[in-house]
Amino acid sequence: MKDHNTQTMKRAVIFDFGGVLMKTINQQPRHAWDDRLKLPHGSVEKVVHGSESWRRAQTGEMSVEDYWSDVAQQLNLSKADVAQLAQDYFSADRLDDDLIAYIRELRTDGYSVALLSNDSPALSDKLRVLGIVDLFDPLIISGSIGVMKPNAAAYEAILAALGRAPAETIFIDDMPANVAGAQAVGMHAIRYVDGMDLRAALAPLLTAG
Repeated sequence: MKDHNTQTMKRAVIFDFGGVLMKTINQQPRHAWDDRLKLPHGSVEKVVHGSESWRRAQTGEMSVEDYWSDVAQQLNLSKADVAQLAQDYFSADRLDDDLIAYIRELRTDGYSVALLSNDSPALSDKLRVLGIVDLFDPLIISGSIGVMKPNAAAYEAILAALGRAPAETIFIDDMPANVAGAQAVGMHAIRYVDGMDLRAALAPLLTAG
């Protein structure tokens, strides 16, 4: 039997960014660059988001400027062309307004909401431009701490910033390995799939008493 004096604890909710809050709705702009460079579809994406330089940018080992210079070198692009690629590449990305509205509701209801993302430090500027940087406290980016999910140190960093035990948090990510990494350190975790009812999935986990 529970002690009547025991208060219900509100768990902190931690979101991933890419693939959860920000989604690529179609590949046309990226494939257009493949076509322009006479490469098979998916080739430009492999360089931009699958190369060693991108991994290094996400761990803070390489600056964002040097990363794009490396992309330019790999694709044999001029400085002007790679700047246009950087703009076009993300042009079909869209913020999920429904999830952002839900995050605002969670904050209004007194829940701590944080963000843990594998990305370069430039993500914080992107969040500021999008007008959502203040929704997350704390905001932990792999490029700023030097370690990426699913390394346990990434989850430990956000737990320390929140001042919470793992069981007092819920982590949401679209990558199975990152969800498993969170569970391995004792966090509650949900694998996000586009179109899922996240409210329903979170409801039984939001509080513990």
